[in-house]
Amino acid sequence: MLDEDMTPDLTPEQLRAALAASQRQVADMAAAQEEFLRVVSHDLRAPLRHITSYGKLVREVLGDLPADVLQSPPLQEAQEFVGTMEQSARRMALMLDGLLALSRVGRAPLHLQPVALAAAVAKARAALPTAEAAQWSVAADLPTLQADPALLHELLVQVLGNALKFSQHQPAPSIAVRTVPAARGAGWVAWEVQDNGAGFNPERAAGLFGIFQRLHRETEFDGVGAGLAVCRAIAERHGAHITATAAVGQGCTVRVEWPAAAA
Repeated sequence: MLDEDMTPDLTPEQLRAALAASQRQVADMAAAQEEFLRVVSHDLRAPLRHITSYGKLVREVLGDLPADVLQSPPLQEAQEFVGTMEQSARRMALMLDGLLALSRVGRAPLHLQPVALAAAVAKARAALPTAEAAQWSVAADLPTLQADPALLHELLVQVLGNALKFSQHQPAPSIAVRTVPAARGAGWVAWEVQDNGAGFNPERAAGLFGIFQRLHRETEFDGVGAGLAVCRAIAERHGAHITATAAVGQGCTVRVEWPAAAA
């Protein structure tokens, strides 16, 4: 192992060249990962279509059998197997959609511009078909963000959609969007989305923003656990941070800290 005094000094030009080479290597690795996700997501569609198509054909064949045969225990069990197969195929299709969304977010060019968060929240609410099922409280002092409008819209649709989904079983679902103090201090703005829904066990929250991570059973709430992974990718591309806190039966609060827009 060389002593530090024996390590040759690098000139500024050599340091810049080394930094540029490292940046190219990181960019190449990111591009390779995105291409891998795209190809895998695309190529898995064909066998998935076969599964769903042949599932329908099996149901048609079973439907042609005499009623007494169709009602027999073996045939009833066969129909349950087909149902499970079709349900799994639909879930896999949603997982592929999640992979494609994550890949798209990672490679989409950023078109940064000032975006009024209040207007962006209103647009995201309008995109949610069940938005009127909840009582909304949206603060008037939401900040203006330096953001890509399309990516910010996708993040808000995911976060607000989750708030709606997990509060749908409450007698009076409510969702609040408000400005909060930025923990990171000057140069940051922060806002949060709070619902009064099912919440989750905070001890299981470590992987909440990972791809295909779920904290509830599929029979309770639909989805495959890709939405928050997309949100984290969008936040990170803007240099922002997104976190979530909750307790079982006491709702969830998603907090976002965003670099402040220049005056």
